[in-house]
Amino acid sequence: MADVIEVKDIVKTYQLGGGPVQVLKGVSMTVTGGEMVALMGASGSGKTTLMNILGCLDRPTSGSYKLDGREISSMSVAQRAQIRNEKIGFVFQNFNLLPRTTALDNVLLPMAYAQGAPAGAKLRKRGVEMLERVGLGQRLDHHPSQLSGGQQQRVAIARALINNPRLLLADEPTGNLDSRTSEEVLRMFQQLNREENLTVLLVTHAAEVAHHASRIIHIKDGLIESGAPPAPAAAQPASAGGP
Repeated sequence: MADVIEVKDIVKTYQLGGGPVQVLKGVSMTVTGGEMVALMGASGSGKTTLMNILGCLDRPTSGSYKLDGREISSMSVAQRAQIRNEKIGFVFQNFNLLPRTTALDNVLLPMAYAQGAPAGAKLRKRGVEMLERVGLGQRLDHHPSQLSGGQQQRVAIARALINNPRLLLADEPTGNLDSRTSEEVLRMFQQLNREENLTVLLVTHAAEVAHHASRIIHIKDGLIESGAPPAPAAAQPASAGGP
């Protein structure tokens, strides 16, 4: 299967008060269509900068980034926005739902910017289908304040899927959830990946999240360290302490 993400020699340099700061130092990686991959790195590793480039929110200083075969690195802001809406579904740690808007209307928001989107009853039907898909068919008219954290994240997942993206980009998607709800959300990602062949990229600093993926790409100090499959859970070293 073809690569959905193909990154070659990506460099990202910011001009700060003290001079240029190179955050990404020649990153190269690929993610094949239908993979579920974790991009794992500590704070300051460059993973957020790389995620912003992969999500078409920013572009590199130099290097090549192809998404679904299209070169992204030279695109304008408007062109990247269109690609973002057509090709990528986002799930964030803080859910990013509009507080005074129902679950259904939150899910339908990306359709307002989609070319050729259905309207009226067809649009509502699609939103309902997405919420039913994540187990919230009975919560259509609930506002975020009436939903648990896990339910809010499910609304966010339904919103991310509304435009049939090629890539689901999840940035610390369980950071505000308890351990049981986190497991439910991660299993949902696995199910979408397995049953619908959706390409999923989990961006995380947590090993317990990364090990739900089929492959982990480690980034450290702006460079890719490895892209090996995760070790089986039983083979993980025991914790030396803590709760």
